[in-house]
Amino acid sequence: MKIFGFFTLIFILTNSCMKTQKEKIINNGNVSICTEHFGTPDNPAILLIAGATVSMLYWDADFCNQLADKGYFVIRYDNRDVGKSTTYKIGSIQYDILDLANDAVNILDAYKIKKANIMGISLGGLIAQIIAIKNPDKVNSLILMSTGIWGTADPNIPEMDKKIIDLQAKAENVNWNNEDEVVGYMLQKSHLMAGRKQVDYLREEKRIKEEFYRAVNYRSMFNHALIQGGKTYYDRVDEINAPTLIIHGTEDKIWHFDHTKKLLEEIRNSRLLKLEGTGHELNYNDWDTITTTVSKFAAWK
Repeated sequence: MKIFGFFTLIFILTNSCMKTQKEKIINNGNVSICTEHFGTPDNPAILLIAGATVSMLYWDADFCNQLADKGYFVIRYDNRDVGKSTTYKIGSIQYDILDLANDAVNILDAYKIKKANIMGISLGGLIAQIIAIKNPDKVNSLILMSTGIWGTADPNIPEMDKKIIDLQAKAENVNWNNEDEVVGYMLQKSHLMAGRKQVDYLREEKRIKEEFYRAVNYRSMFNHALIQGGKTYYDRVDEINAPTLIIHGTEDKIWHFDHTKKLLEEIRNSRLLKLEGTGHELNYNDWDTITTTVSKFAAWK
C-alpha cells in the first residue's frame, strides 16, 4: 500500500467520522449490522437500503445530510457481507434475502422506530418490497430506485446489458488485495453503470477507496451473487398498500427502464420519477431532484 494513499485515506475517514459521529452497531444473535444516522430522531425516518456488493457508503453522506435537511431522520447501513457488518467465508452464504429484510426491520426496532419510509436501490429495492409485503405495519411509504419487481420476470423487458456481465467475469483476474487493481476495476464498473449524465469520478474513487479500507472482508461482497430465498413473497407486490415512489434512470443497464411499467402496473398508489439520461447510479446531479421529490412525496402520501 502506498504511504501517501494510506495517510490520505486516514484523513478522509477521520473527517467523515468527525462530521457524523453517529455510528451504531445493531446486534441480533450472531449478526452485527453497522448503521449510521443523520438528522433529528424526532423527524420522520427514512431507512436507506443499498444494492448488491456495495456498503452504506453508496448512500453518500452528503446525500444523507441533504435528506436530513429536508426534515428526515436518515439511517444508512451495511448489509451483511459488506462494510463493517457481519461477513462470511467467501463463496459460502449463510443467509437469504428474507434475512436481509429482517435485518432492516431489526434496525428500525433497535432505533425504536415504529414506521419508516423505506428507500431501496437495486437489490435494496427488492428487499424493500419484501418488507412492505411481510411487515406492512413498519412501512410509511416505499421508495424504489433502479430496481425491478419482486416476482416473475416479464419476457418483454430487456435483460441486463451483456457488457455488465462481461465485466463481472473479469473480476476473477483482479488481485483484490491490491488497492490500485481494485480501484481500477471498480472505476471501470462505475463508468459502465453510468448513463450519459456527467459523473463525479473523483467522488467515486474516494468512495471505492473508503470501502476498500473500511471493509471487514472486502471480497465477501461477492457472496451477494449467491443470495436466494424469499419465494413466499414472490409475485405478491400487488399486496403492497404503502404509497410508492419509483425512481429510475432512462439508461439503466442492469434494470432496464421498462421495469418501471411493471412496477407501476402491479403496485397500486405508485408514481414515477423519471431520471432522464441517468444509468444504474445515484448520480450527484440528481440529488436535488431526488431529495425534493421525496420531500413532496412524503407530503403527498
